[in-house]
Amino acid sequence: MSHSDELLALSSVELRRRIGSKEISPVELLEAAIGRIESLNPAVNAIAATDFEHARRGAARAEADARKGERLGPLHGLPTGIKDLHETAGLLTTYGSPLYRGFVPEKDAAMVALVRRAGAIIVAKTNVPEFGAGANTRNVVWGATGNPFDPRLNAGGSSGGAAVALACDMLPVCTGSDTGGSLRIPAAVCGVVGFRPSPGVVPADGRPLGWTPISVLGPLARDVGDLRLLFSAQIGMDDREPLAFPLDAEAVAKARPTDLGALRAAVTEDFGQCPVAADIRRVFRSRIGAMRHLFRACDEVSFDFGEAHRCFDVVRAQSYVDRYRDAYEKDPNSLGPNVRSNYEMAARMTLADMAWAHAEQTRIFRRFQERLRDYDIVLSPTTPVSPFPWSELYLETLEGTRLRNYYHWLALTYVITLVTNPAISLPCGVDEHGMPFGLQVIGRFRGDRDLLDTATAMEQAFARIPQLARPRPDLAKLAKPVIDLRSIVTYPPILQ
Repeated sequence: MSHSDELLALSSVELRRRIGSKEISPVELLEAAIGRIESLNPAVNAIAATDFEHARRGAARAEADARKGERLGPLHGLPTGIKDLHETAGLLTTYGSPLYRGFVPEKDAAMVALVRRAGAIIVAKTNVPEFGAGANTRNVVWGATGNPFDPRLNAGGSSGGAAVALACDMLPVCTGSDTGGSLRIPAAVCGVVGFRPSPGVVPADGRPLGWTPISVLGPLARDVGDLRLLFSAQIGMDDREPLAFPLDAEAVAKARPTDLGALRAAVTEDFGQCPVAADIRRVFRSRIGAMRHLFRACDEVSFDFGEAHRCFDVVRAQSYVDRYRDAYEKDPNSLGPNVRSNYEMAARMTLADMAWAHAEQTRIFRRFQERLRDYDIVLSPTTPVSPFPWSELYLETLEGTRLRNYYHWLALTYVITLVTNPAISLPCGVDEHGMPFGLQVIGRFRGDRDLLDTATAMEQAFARIPQLARPRPDLAKLAKPVIDLRSIVTYPPILQ
């Protein structure tokens, strides 16, 4: 293993420690990251726009500050990827849409500004589905992102590029966001960690419907310690975020000792109504069997999610009516099939639909919180199937049953979106096809810190149980790409 490989394999926490102690140089670390991107990105296409020159200048400043003994932020000198749905000053932000293929924002989104203020070196944007619609990261601007364990298969989404960049050690820090599972799903299928925090903890100043808690910003990482470090930098009270509530960022970064043996875990394969393939059910039962001894109790529990699917349709649709009306009325074909179908479904809805969905979400929320009073966490699969080819835009059928729409297969995560509880996806071995298996762990309402403490303890325990340990992709194979993942691009290439 080369020195660069050894450097990139270090955790963000360790990298930041060594930068602070002057054992490693931010410039050296950045060059290693750029080299890894240039080497492996052709195989997986995780990275969209890049800004290597500005990043190099930032790394040089970071090195100078470290040498002078300046006060350093929690992400000081760490090469960072920002999801291509979030605006970055001076760096192309396309949303995966040809409508924005030349858009260079003048200022950072609130979350990006916090990450930059924490010392992060923004190197690149990470790939997304068009406008983040769907859990298959592909668009006509940048092409498809392939799974690092098999680039012919999808990497999840919508934070797919970020999850792949982390799995391949391209970048130690990557941000994401989550509506129906966009932090949790790509983490699950790429073998990394994705955390959906409580709404309002990370400011989302770009969300037009600010009082709706369906969409949140948050972190992905290679392990829970790294995730806590990034999350602590993303947290911030901001008067542009209507749902904001205070959370101690310094406390979040540090894990408290947690005795798993004192915790009660509720277990469910499908929350009573989510589509899940038989092989994933088998894997999940096997994993629960291997970890059951860790907890005080590990009980199969039934949940009543009512009309969660229809409810999610309506709650989700509101933002599509607001954001895409003008583009659709001007030219429906300017929007991709996922976004277009969402808008058309939303445009048919009525005020009565919205009122019903609000009331149903409230009922679902209250029933779920009542059920959780007897338990500390809920355990479920994160995804219902092993990754399918990225050439399939979405999963149309599951074991012979036609699914309701292009996002119905995400139900395991979007039912939790409706209740707003924090949720994390932890790597938990591989499935029957040799692909990463993700375990979704749901905490109590606004129990972000407690959930992260529990996840830290679970990760440590999993590392000692071979069946549950985090899988790693074969990076040597990825160095020899066999497929052009930008081949689905139908527009002229962008000049970066």
